[in-house]
Amino acid sequence: MKNFIINKYLTVEFLKSFLNVFLIFCCAGLVMNLFEEINYFRKYNVGIGLPIQLSLMIIPSIVINMLPFVLFLSSMWVFVKLKNNRDLLSLRTFGISNGKFIFLFSSIAFIVGIIILAALNPVTSIAVKYYEDIKGSYDLDKSHLASINANGIWIKEKIGKNINIIKSKALKGNFLINVSIYKFDENNLLVERTEAKQANIRDTTWLIEDGYTIQLQNKNVKNDFENLIFYSTFNREKLNSVYSNLDTISFYKLMTESKELVARGYSSKLLEEKKHFYLSLPFFLVLMVLLSGIFTLNSNERRQNTYYVFLSIIACVVIFYFKSFSTALGATEKIPLLLSVWSPVIILFLFCSAAIIQINEK
Repeated sequence: MKNFIINKYLTVEFLKSFLNVFLIFCCAGLVMNLFEEINYFRKYNVGIGLPIQLSLMIIPSIVINMLPFVLFLSSMWVFVKLKNNRDLLSLRTFGISNGKFIFLFSSIAFIVGIIILAALNPVTSIAVKYYEDIKGSYDLDKSHLASINANGIWIKEKIGKNINIIKSKALKGNFLINVSIYKFDENNLLVERTEAKQANIRDTTWLIEDGYTIQLQNKNVKNDFENLIFYSTFNREKLNSVYSNLDTISFYKLMTESKELVARGYSSKLLEEKKHFYLSLPFFLVLMVLLSGIFTLNSNERRQNTYYVFLSIIACVVIFYFKSFSTALGATEKIPLLLSVWSPVIILFLFCSAAIIQINEK
């Protein structure tokens, strides 16, 4: 009964600290992103409501990506608070060691990570998708647009006085599969329709293969072809940029619909990297809690709190840049993709496992 009451007290203190830091990050992110949205919509008469709405959509996803550092700072907060209140010394008289504190908080962090992935991440991915759709509809260059939905890939582009509407089932490597091209004149009249099995879009000069063209303003004359040259403003690299924001895909979809996503044109390597980012998240949260305990429980003197907090913030920045650097190496295939995701976790684990033994003895 005694341990239950103590664990409940510590759990409540930890969750309160986490929620406070989470809200601080959300508020700070909201303010900074709001200025960016206002600057983006300065040429549109949309008022303040739309920038606020878009900021509220995107901020939760941004904060989730920064969750390890939110947990790190919230853990620092609760450890320092317990030290300043002399609660740590009082609880040690009941036989609760530093290791038990850290184990309890690490378990809570792991559960928080699971809840985030299972419950919050699907909501934030939908919000990010709506964010991109709404913001994309205000794009300054509306004559050249690309969209991906359940029906495939859609491209709108203006070539001279003509407008092309291009539809494809999927993007596989350099090829658009099952391509339909509708050409409209300056009066928005459909003048030509092209259907083809596939199109090589490695460059902006496409090579369309195995199809036919119908001249709709010339008695619907149909011409079959094996190869056809088509000039576009899009190529594979430009079209791949539409797939760049994987925050629109939830962890659940990554685990259950990866083959469908690859068939729609998403990079299998990027999807694998994002999946392992999510899988490593609960473990990374645990290690950040361990790291905060290592920095704050080394000494019981209050005057050293400022020193340890300052040192921990520097360590946090170093970890952030190391993680980004490792991800960049994986993206450029300098190191294996899985290693780029898990190496920060492995290195942090080795450091924490050695240091935590010393902390538990104090």
